[in-house]
Amino acid sequence: MRVLEVRERTVPISRYAPRDALASDLDTTAVAVVTDVVRGGAPVVGFGFSSIGRFGQGGLIRERFAPRLVAAGDEVASGAGRNIDPFRAWNRMMHGEKPGGHGERCVAVGTLDMALWDAAAKIADQPLHAFLADATGPNGPNGAAARVPVYAGGGYYFPAEDIGRLTDEVRGFLDHGHTHVKIKIGGRALADDLERIEAVLSLLPSADRLAVDAMNRYAPDQAERAAAALAPYGLRWFEDVCDPLDLAAHARIAELYAPPLAAGEPLFSASDARNLARYGGLRPDRDVLVFDPAHCYGLPGYLQIVQVMEDAGWGRGAFQPHGGHLFSLHVAAALGLGGSEVNPHNFQPFGGFADGTVVEDGSARPPDAPGIGFETRSDLIALFRSLL
Repeated sequence: MRVLEVRERTVPISRYAPRDALASDLDTTAVAVVTDVVRGGAPVVGFGFSSIGRFGQGGLIRERFAPRLVAAGDEVASGAGRNIDPFRAWNRMMHGEKPGGHGERCVAVGTLDMALWDAAAKIADQPLHAFLADATGPNGPNGAAARVPVYAGGGYYFPAEDIGRLTDEVRGFLDHGHTHVKIKIGGRALADDLERIEAVLSLLPSADRLAVDAMNRYAPDQAERAAAALAPYGLRWFEDVCDPLDLAAHARIAELYAPPLAAGEPLFSASDARNLARYGGLRPDRDVLVFDPAHCYGLPGYLQIVQVMEDAGWGRGAFQPHGGHLFSLHVAAALGLGGSEVNPHNFQPFGGFADGTVVEDGSARPPDAPGIGFETRSDLIALFRSLL
């Protein structure tokens, strides 16, 4: 069992739907990991991508990590030799890497790791949630996945008719079975953001159905003013308040802001998580952890973060993985996490779940197809197959 080849391509993605509605400078890297396992006359191929929001990592994948993976040969095989072992493959990719420097290489490794888990679950002829549950112990449901609570992410600023387009977007989420939504704040004047929040709240039965994400835009004094203005609403959570490494500022907001906070998306390692738990002021009884598995060196790194936070007194119900795609949904199902984000129409064709997925009372199931189930998404699997 070995990896024969890695194909990769960096492609543009948009925050908006349709994709050409507004200009976007974002991209992501799609990869195909070709194994030596043959099924139905063709090699088993695992697919992955660089999740969402951190740009593509083609250079690091091409020049550093994919060559290590291919050169590892049968060292990436499981002990019984019947499958690829993603943990062994991860160790080979990280060979010689020094601690620190998480900002870019963690995403490159996580991109390949996603594809390795897809390939390994396909070789085992299991959906990823079942394969991962077997690989990590009885932490979540085995076999058919339980429904996972999901929330619809979106709510980016529109350059014109912002309130009208925002409320149309949220109505679309609700019409498709979503009960909880998240929108962006922090990019315009606070008064404008409060107007956006109140417009969305007019469509929801209660304020705890709405989360807001400042995308780490606020300076400390701005964060304090925003926290004071938001606190009376009782929102579901206030996410990524300030610079993710300004833990003193984050702790100050936690002192001032009684409703739930959410953090973790721009942090990428177990050491980052440990510092957040020690110094960020977060409260395990209410706050939410939105680490992105693909950005955290993949599942081996994400599992280290889960362990760090459990050791610090957090339950798995606090975890709501960032990403808004099939991989995060499988991870939430397998590990028994509190829920998962979904991007129903943002960042296409990568955001969202299987074609025809039914969101019922705010929850969804991962597909039962082998692997991650990218094959259940017609536009996405066409892009992946074009790599081959």
